Amino acid sequence: METLEFIIYPDGRVKETVTGIVGASCAEVTAAIEAQLGIVLAQQTTSEYFAQSNEQLAAETVSAKTAYSQW
Repeated sequence: METLEFIIYPDGRVKETVTGIVGASCAEVTAAIEAQLGIVLAQQTTSEYFAQSNEQLAAETVSAKTAYSQW
């Protein structure tokens, strides 16, 4: 499940946490929100950022099998 969590601190800082989105597409999802919130002071990537989706892995497996069978 894809979730966006926002914690708004008394001094106006906002902490945004994204879960359930694999790869760099989380930046696309949050770009418009971050533009409205203001200046981004820091970003920290999670293991989900570096993970590959199952669809990508399946496509790579199929293309690898196709290339191998043509030998």
